[in-house]
Amino acid sequence: MREIVKDDIEKNEFLVHRSVFTDKEILAHERAEIFNKCWLFIGHETEVSKPGDYKRKKVGGRNLLLVHSHDGEIRALYNTCPHRGALVCRENEGNSRVFRCFYHAWSFKNDGKLTGMPGRDGFPEDFNDCASKDMKAVQRIESYRGFIFVNFDVNAMSLDEYLAGAKEYIDLAVDQSELGLEVLGGIQQYSVRANWKLLAENSVDLYHGMPTHKTYFDIKHAQDPEIRKVKLEGKGKDLGNGHAVMEYVAPWGRPVAQWTAIWSEELKQDMEEMKKRLVERFGEDRAERIASYNRNIIIFPNLVINDIMAITARTFYPVSPGYLEVSGYSLAPVGEKDNHRLARNNNFLEFLGPGGFATPDDNEALELCQEAYTNNYEVEWNDISKGMVRGEDHVLATDELQMRSFWRQYNKIISSALMEKEATF
Repeated sequence: MREIVKDDIEKNEFLVHRSVFTDKEILAHERAEIFNKCWLFIGHETEVSKPGDYKRKKVGGRNLLLVHSHDGEIRALYNTCPHRGALVCRENEGNSRVFRCFYHAWSFKNDGKLTGMPGRDGFPEDFNDCASKDMKAVQRIESYRGFIFVNFDVNAMSLDEYLAGAKEYIDLAVDQSELGLEVLGGIQQYSVRANWKLLAENSVDLYHGMPTHKTYFDIKHAQDPEIRKVKLEGKGKDLGNGHAVMEYVAPWGRPVAQWTAIWSEELKQDMEEMKKRLVERFGEDRAERIASYNRNIIIFPNLVINDIMAITARTFYPVSPGYLEVSGYSLAPVGEKDNHRLARNNNFLEFLGPGGFATPDDNEALELCQEAYTNNYEVEWNDISKGMVRGEDHVLATDELQMRSFWRQYNKIISSALMEKEATF
């Protein structure tokens, strides 16, 4: 069997075979064993806060409807008509009690129940009572702190168990406000000519920060000569089940409670009060983490939560081995003041937005990797060994433990699938 990961603790060497970024057979196994069986982020509760609210979503290769049904339950419906398969809902979002299929006008309540069709006399009398004619719902849908996930495997472990140590870091983001977080209007959607796992790696890779994003850091220093020296000090941590985080001191302003000189004195006074409230709620240590530390979190396989100069969530899915599609969300504390929201959005757009300083840089780096994988036959392995010499208890944020955590879970899943396939021959 082809070896896809070499994890040599004695030699302090961790290698990933480059075929995992280009092989169509491996992508088929990823779809079957990862995207069909792991918990996948579908959206946030605030996107469908009122009965009747719905959003169209693409998750794990499926067309879904995230809907707040009028019975009060949040559902994920497969957006396909049980009659002839057409998309039932064509609008990206809205509020409705009923969804009507364009093709033959079958109608469904927002819980998926078939409620009417033309030419009823051509169908049996009990047709409406046949559950197989209703829109089908994803059976496993669960949430944590407002983040909603689906799983297409009915036998999967609970979301709470799956998230493991990632819950601590989601809490640090959500606890910035007594009222929790909300998704801001508009999802950023874009594509990258690269393998999806390269984006997973990049999202928890602080090692590339200074060389790749040097222009951004130079501008920050020009804007505020008193800004903290950018050392990106912190640590990386394996959170279990393939999840990982890098947490490090924020050298720039954070809208939650860390002021920078490019902002007004009014914001400074507000942020001092915000910090006091955080201390009252959580004590000095936790308040300092919430206010002054950045967190880049990867939740296996394809959710990234960046709690840095703004809060974002990104999810992504492979269209082919060398092409992925990304959906990005911006989140903010519920009830945030307008001037704070403006500072937050400026922070987000400047660095994390699709046209900011970071995202185009990152996409270019990933596409350069993908282009060079034409050399796979001669240069077979990627090295992800940085920090292994320090051991698991002394990992720096600029080390590569976060990526190794992802790859160990990936290898566990995909190697098993490849072994099972080989055993059948």
